[in-house]
Amino acid sequence: MREIAFIKQNKEKWLEFELAIFGKAKKNPDELANLYIQMMNDLSYAQTYYPKSKTVVYLNHLASQIYQKIYKTKRAEKNRFLEFFRTEVPLLVYEYRRYLLYSFVLFFITVGIGVISARYDINFVRLILGDGYVNMTLENIKKGDPMAVYASGSNWGSFIGITMNNLYVGARCYIYGLFAGIGTFYIAMQNCIMLGAFQYFFYEQGVFWKSVRGIWIHGSMEIFAIVIETAAGFILGASILFPKTFSRVNSFKIGFKNSFKIFLSTFPFTIGAGFLEGFITRYSIDMPNVLSSFIILLTLGIISFYYLVYPFIVHKKTQQLSAKLI
Repeated sequence: MREIAFIKQNKEKWLEFELAIFGKAKKNPDELANLYIQMMNDLSYAQTYYPKSKTVVYLNHLASQIYQKIYKTKRAEKNRFLEFFRTEVPLLVYEYRRYLLYSFVLFFITVGIGVISARYDINFVRLILGDGYVNMTLENIKKGDPMAVYASGSNWGSFIGITMNNLYVGARCYIYGLFAGIGTFYIAMQNCIMLGAFQYFFYEQGVFWKSVRGIWIHGSMEIFAIVIETAAGFILGASILFPKTFSRVNSFKIGFKNSFKIFLSTFPFTIGAGFLEGFITRYSIDMPNVLSSFIILLTLGIISFYYLVYPFIVHKKTQQLSAKLI
């Protein structure tokens, strides 16, 4: 069957699926399960005969949305908070995994731009970080404690202030996706160039390892969370620019709902990073290398596993469950 005939034959049924997903047509769990089985059959057919077409992308998206609706109905009696992080977010991260790739590519390129700019322009670091901060840090380096800035203020005061600032930065990365993703691109680029220049500055001063031990105790989760928030902003922007087979309004509704959930999932990591910066980083200069390295690797490992590995595990389990339903 030609793809056009396949679409024409099933178009009305797929529109019914959309109504069920958006809540405009009330369906009980059994009806949703039946729709899901039909959708998986159509998806399987499309993957076999039209593997590179937009129809496959469209049907895969509908199938995942129906599955989530069924899953949430069946799990309603369980802890909603745990299910959000254990199943819902990982499935969304897997679905939008290419946007995480775009975000990481942007991160590494712009950090590299910051490093190169700082290396070949002696005024670049001062331009980015400001004369006051650079002069203060140079004085701290002379005193033998390049990370002394993190020891200023009280533990709780630093924790609250830092966390609020990091949440604000993350929110800007995400919300600016409303400007067709361009705003998200600009905010992410600005922060990553600053990070590259900041890190090279310590390398140039001969205290690179000391800076790594201090900055990345909290930075592993803080920076990684910003990368994820950037991806969420790109998803939001793409829902406006590329509605695919949906109307632009419905595409935006789906994009906003899904990207906002991914954005919300970064909050525990951002708060955790703020806690580490307020209570732990200030003691990095006195820590054994083994301990500071362990904290960095542990925090990086946790957030990397959650966003880069765990979504594939959840997706695989979902596929196995789908096979049993069919």
